[in-house]
Amino acid sequence: MYLTLTCRLLFIGVVVSLYSSCTGTNQEQKDTSPAIPQDQLLIAYNVYAPDSTSEDNYEVYTMRLDGSDVRNITGHPDVAWTYMAHGQTIFFISDRDSCPRCYFLYEMNARGENVSRISTFRLADSWMGIRKDGQELVVKPHRDVDSALYVIDRKGSILQRILPGGLYPIHPAFSPDGRRIAFVGRTKLSKRVLGYREEIYMVNDDGTGLKQLTRYPDADTTAEWFAYRAGPPRWHPTEGFISYQSKQNGKYSLYAVAQNGSRQWKLTDNTQEEGWHAWSSDGRWLAIELFDSSQSQFHIGLMNWQRRELNVLTGTQYKYQQAPVFVETGNLPVTD
Repeated sequence: MYLTLTCRLLFIGVVVSLYSSCTGTNQEQKDTSPAIPQDQLLIAYNVYAPDSTSEDNYEVYTMRLDGSDVRNITGHPDVAWTYMAHGQTIFFISDRDSCPRCYFLYEMNARGENVSRISTFRLADSWMGIRKDGQELVVKPHRDVDSALYVIDRKGSILQRILPGGLYPIHPAFSPDGRRIAFVGRTKLSKRVLGYREEIYMVNDDGTGLKQLTRYPDADTTAEWFAYRAGPPRWHPTEGFISYQSKQNGKYSLYAVAQNGSRQWKLTDNTQEEGWHAWSSDGRWLAIELFDSSQSQFHIGLMNWQRRELNVLTGTQYKYQQAPVFVETGNLPVTD
């Protein structure tokens, strides 16, 4: 018995819909943009660089995608950590104008110029997200300020307060279309409190539609109490999944979850431990913080996502080289 044309088209549509649901893909997120020229990309990352002026000195460095042209672009005796870049702008938290480890949000260009402070309120040590062509960010204020997430503009004005019921959110990230926020949801404020659990959650940008995406294996007891079971989430800009670090089977690796929570999988298969990471805006590059099991040396690695080829870009001058983000230089000259 043959199906009519209408029935066959309906059947095909159902199959395609089910496949997209299982894989977490979204047709609106297909890669239709051209690749960003490699010479117009930098990686910014955080380096612990104690010197004569400060033992608690962290700098933001940049380098090219082949590991060359390494530069300290902050050059300030503060704690400066970047967790977000957009286009030619690097966003970073710093305690330079406040008490030690009291962070506020700043921005600068890829050369470390035009530094300006954005937030008037204290921030948590947290990753963040961006949308609307860099005009709005989602950030985590310090817990003494608020337990919610804030959507702010580039002047630091609070546009939206988002507090997912019953959770302590941190490390927010906007979806590629800016309509949803993935974050680490914690059941307790501190990992030292009995009953603490952390998973990746998603919520609409108006605070509705809270959904738990990940579920850490109950049988896995290899992660220490302080270890990430669900680290800061990062959206793949074209393939629709969310990546995150997790210590499972005794090793930190990168994992992924479909945006509807229907599937979780191990994303990479590198021998090194893997931590904080970022995707280039065209989805073609994955920058990863790499380290050994004793955490005696941290490197920045770069993976060609299509070929799954990984290269270590950094040397051993500094022990802590962490939290890479991509900077698009465009026509901005970044060499002297």
